[in-house]
Amino acid sequence: MTTWRFSGVRLPDGVEDRVDVGSGAVQELPGRFALTGLVDAHCHLTVASDDAGPYLADRDFGVRRLAELAGSGVTVVRDVGGLGTVTLDLARVAEPGRPLVTAAGRFLSSRAHYFPRMYTPVDAEELDAAIRAEVAAGAAWVKLVGDFPRAVDGVFQPDSTEPTYDPETVRRAVATAHAAGARVAVHTQSPYAADLVAAGADSIEHGTHLEPEDLIALGARGGAWTPTMSAVLALKPDASDRRRNSVAEQSERYAVLLPRAVRAGVRILAGSDVVGSVAAEIGLLVEHGLTPEQALDAATRSARDYLGVDPVGDLVTYDADPREHPEVLAGPAAVVVRGERVR
Repeated sequence: MTTWRFSGVRLPDGVEDRVDVGSGAVQELPGRFALTGLVDAHCHLTVASDDAGPYLADRDFGVRRLAELAGSGVTVVRDVGGLGTVTLDLARVAEPGRPLVTAAGRFLSSRAHYFPRMYTPVDAEELDAAIRAEVAAGAAWVKLVGDFPRAVDGVFQPDSTEPTYDPETVRRAVATAHAAGARVAVHTQSPYAADLVAAGADSIEHGTHLEPEDLIALGARGGAWTPTMSAVLALKPDASDRRRNSVAEQSERYAVLLPRAVRAGVRILAGSDVVGSVAAEIGLLVEHGLTPEQALDAATRSARDYLGVDPVGDLVTYDADPREHPEVLAGPAAVVVRGERVR
């Protein structure tokens, strides 16, 4: 056994500290600055993609993804949709050196409103039973696809994003999840976000069309928003002018809404989705109006508190101060996950 010792500046508070993790002979960790492990609050451990689009991968894929996340400094993961038989099992079994997982199980959406290889459609009258089954299987969260483009003959129609369930169905679904002891994370990328907030969703994912009044309502009940800017603002080299203009407009919206969300009491979370990283998301949060301290808190202490998970023995160190040099977040000096050094 080893006691891993850090001596330096503890973030996000910026205080000089000495931290010992583990038990046994003492070994000093490299790095002058430290965080208590990053939290990836919007992750899909079992989602992969090929030329035909996204699909659900197997357990080995999920385990490899967890190892990659650990190496990057992530010590807690909220999986918000995937192959539930795998993700819920990963949430049940906390192995040494592996990030702690809290999971939502499978994606819940109506017919023709999600990627075909990623879910089994659930009709409105079946939704409550499906939610109870997910929670009974161990889901701490329910992942509801609140709106999505409509598919016709397997092809998503341009500019066709629409609600997957009516507001009353969503309200009932949220109540069912809460009664079963779970919370609800909702995907939304349309103006339907207002109805989803009003229906009582606990955590808004993406939230590209949230409005200031939605943030006030969400903050009043202690709700969260995971903007996933690494995914939403991603641009391919061959992106069209229309796509580039859309991303620029969305970036401007985030820059206005994120500081308002903080003032309204909304819990901002950092999530990688399937294309980004928590390190990149922290940088984008700062670029869009949060202070470095707020962004680091969103990806560490605040996220742990909101998710209700705080495993003992997590520590990530950096050679430089990420408040001034955010690029160092992509290359930790050392990573300790529940007492085991993995980097």
